[in-house]
Amino acid sequence: MFEDQLQAVNELLKSNPKFRELYEQHESLRAEIDETRHVRNQFDLERLKKEKLRIKDLMAVMLTEYTDSL
Repeated sequence: MFEDQLQAVNELLKSNPKFRELYEQHESLRAEIDETRHVRNQFDLERLKKEKLRIKDLMAVMLTEYTDSL
């Protein structure tokens, strides 16, 4: 995720609590999706994936704002 902007991501993880919270939520959802892919019904799995993407979009906005301010 955001491989081309690792330095900015790391700086935001250190300096921005909201970004860090979103990052942790995203990672938690990613792990939950990976672990339960075969156990959950399709509706629950799609809901988790959509939430993960929503969080990623929020992080992308924050990352863009951060890099544009440099």
